[in-house]
Amino acid sequence: MAAAKKKRATKKAKTKSLVAPTARDAAKASEELTELRERIEGDEGAIIGAYSDPFGGKSLVIALLPIDKVEPTPFQRDVSETHRKKLENVIGKTGRFLDPIVVVTAPQKNGKSGGYWTPNGNHRLQAMKELGAKAVTALVVPEHEVAWQILALNTERAHNLKERSLEVIRIYRNLLEERGDESEESFDYFLEEPALITLGAVYEKNGRFAGGAYSSVLKRAERFSSEPLKKAIKGREHTAGILEELEEKVADVVKRLRDKGLTSPYLRPFVVARINPLRFSKSEPPPIDEVLEAMRDKAAKFNVDKVRQQDLMGASGPPPEE
Repeated sequence: MAAAKKKRATKKAKTKSLVAPTARDAAKASEELTELRERIEGDEGAIIGAYSDPFGGKSLVIALLPIDKVEPTPFQRDVSETHRKKLENVIGKTGRFLDPIVVVTAPQKNGKSGGYWTPNGNHRLQAMKELGAKAVTALVVPEHEVAWQILALNTERAHNLKERSLEVIRIYRNLLEERGDESEESFDYFLEEPALITLGAVYEKNGRFAGGAYSSVLKRAERFSSEPLKKAIKGREHTAGILEELEEKVADVVKRLRDKGLTSPYLRPFVVARINPLRFSKSEPPPIDEVLEAMRDKAAKFNVDKVRQQDLMGASGPPPEE
């Protein structure tokens, strides 16, 4: 409790230390944007203006960018066609694009501009492309690292567990390429929760994986590693492999319960809760691999004959986000 309060106090102190310029001061951008201005103009974009962010004082550019030079970050969730069509319809009816997307400069390709990535705005971008737009209004952020803050930035549509997990593992793999020698824990802000890394590694292989049933166990026992990303990823993938084996055992138990005639939309969470060694423990959990291996062994020995329909009455379902 004391540690949590100290962490909140530190976070609050850091927030207060940020520069908060007045409206007139914020209208002035620093000279550090020279290179960004040249890049935008070289890409046949048009700069509308530049200013200092009214909260942190960091310089930003508002520009009209050629739409064919803007694409989503390579690690974000897939487009929801329903949401894209809804935005397309709204933009088409109003005849105006009123919500600029956020973009960062993409890595160069063969010494040439790599265009721009949007960590927040892909549905709007795709809607504009479908409508035949040749340019898109964008808030251009000079710092490339902002692209990794996709989960915090994306406000278009709430992420479910699968989407969050897939985005985190994609961010992880991108970080591996660019900064693989740095520790995993140094990127905790971008990766949000260590459990999402493991879940994402499983979702990559199995899009129908029922991650919500295991989310609470992973959150309880997983921690960010102090090892470099290029080494830590091996441990994450090993844990994901154990989780896949566990799911195979749990799926078999669920099938046998159904064959027995038991019905409930929460059969899987029920089974997972029964084999969870952390369920009633308040002490520090053992390493996640040990927890999952213990659950896998219990699932293999699960006796469905001892389960009655009334036992399922108190079973709860997966998190609302699943």
